[in-house]
Parts: sequence; structure tokens; C-alpha cells
Amino acid sequence: MSERKPAVTVIGLGPMGRAMVRVLLAGGHPVTVWNRTASRARAAEAEGATLAADPAEALAASELVILSLTDYRAMYDILGGDGVGDALRGRVVANLSSDTPEQTRRAADWLAERGARFLAGGVMAPEPLVGTDAAYVFYSGPREVFDAHRDTLAAIGRPDYVGADPGRAQLYYQAQLDIFLTSLSAYLHASALLAAEGVTATEFVPWAADNFDGISAYLPEAARCIDSGDHPGEKATSTMMGATAAHILDASRAAGIDLELPTAVKSHYDRAIAAGHGADSWTALVEVIRKG
Repeated sequence: MSERKPAVTVIGLGPMGRAMVRVLLAGGHPVTVWNRTASRARAAEAEGATLAADPAEALAASELVILSLTDYRAMYDILGGDGVGDALRGRVVANLSSDTPEQTRRAADWLAERGARFLAGGVMAPEPLVGTDAAYVFYSGPREVFDAHRDTLAAIGRPDYVGADPGRAQLYYQAQLDIFLTSLSAYLHASALLAAEGVTATEFVPWAADNFDGISAYLPEAARCIDSGDHPGEKATSTMMGATAAHILDASRAAGIDLELPTAVKSHYDRAIAAGHGADSWTALVEVIRKG
């Protein structure tokens, strides 16, 4: 006889929340759901979830409560309502919504005051990849709480614990998205630069993909320089890279496309050179970035 899987409550049924419900149900977990837009909750009910009448009933159904909301403000709106407070006592709230590290720390205190234990999470996967080997989730909060629910949370994606500080998961999550979103904007800007001369994005894909794949090779050495504060410039100086940044800006201006991204990049090099880092590696830009 197979062991019964722990029950889980999921509050928030946007695309990500619905994907979590599906993989938890597929893994044999009884799932209770609640959502402010009732039609989405009914769709999850049709797939096998139990629909709670209100947030308090949803909380009462499971020890582990997963929140998949727009931000942490939505958590207060839902869990801070009349009649909900007592239902939080004894629950583990894993908030997988996006917000800042500081907001996450405040949420941990707010939940502790109401007798709940807290895990913060940052889901590093788009909705179609939830529950696959390509998905992983940063978690932070009390280690013993994470360990107790690790197997259940693994249904969503590989659970990566990054520390007891509640804000740490959001810090890692936002840092990853900083890289991701900026890289996507750079790719779109480069595509616009190409299009101005009649080159399609499709035509350029092999070289763009090679560039994205190759950048990871720079990271271990760059990380050592960033952490040590030592930026040897034997391979690529800030002055040399800054000249390239200026050329990209000039080419963009001639193409008549948006200049904000290349202007920002050139500004980093200009300020690093002005601060005396011209002969140092491009990693020295971090010194001016840190100063804001």
C-alpha cells in the first residue's frame, strides 16, 4: 500500500499557481485551492483539487500553504482579512510570489506574529517547465521547516536552500532575473540594430546563441575578481571595452534606434575610467555600480 502524500493548499491560481496544482496532483498530493477569481479555482477543481469556500477554509485544509500571487501585498490582502488570522496558526506558509528581499523579511515577521512559520521562495522556471528537471526554486527560512517539506516542494522543481535569512531567496531570485531581463533587452536591442541594416533576427540566431552560450565561460574568473576587488587588465581593459561601448552607441544612433541601453553601458565604462580603472579589467565596473 503506497504512503499517502501530504496535503497542500495553493492560494493564487494564475498560470504559475495552476501549474503547481497540476504537478502536485500528479504527484499524488491532495490539493486544496482558493483564488480571488473563482473561475480559475473551478478549473483546478475540475482537475481534482478541492475548492475552499474562503481563505480560512483553505488554510485549515493543509499544514503546508503555497502562495502564488502577484506580490507580497496580495498576501496581506488575502491572509489579513477578517476571520483568517486564527487559521494561520500552526501553518507553514511558502510564499513563492515575487517581491524585494526587505518585503520578504517583513512578511516573515508578520506571519510569525500570527503563529505561522515561513518559507520564502523564488521559482526559476516559466509556467510550462514547472515540475520538470529544468525547474528549480530558491528557498530561505528556517532550515528545519524547509527540510520537513522538501520532498513535497520538490514536485514544483528542484528545491535549492540558500539560507535562514528570509530575504535570501528573493535576493537570489531577483539577481537571476536581473541577468535574465537585461540579457533579453540586450538581445532585442541587437536585433533592432541588425534590422536597421536589413538583417533578420532569424538569420543572426546562430551567432547570438553562440554568444549567449560562451558568456558563461567568463563567470568563474569574473567572480574571483569581483569578490577580491582585484581587477587585472591583461586580457581586456576597461578603456578597450569602453571604446567598443562607444562604437555600439554610435552605431545605434546612426541606425535611429533607442539609445538608453547602450548609453547606460557606456556610462559604466566612462565612470570606471574616470575613477582610475582604465587599465583594469572590465570587472572593475562593479566598483562604480556598487556606488550607485
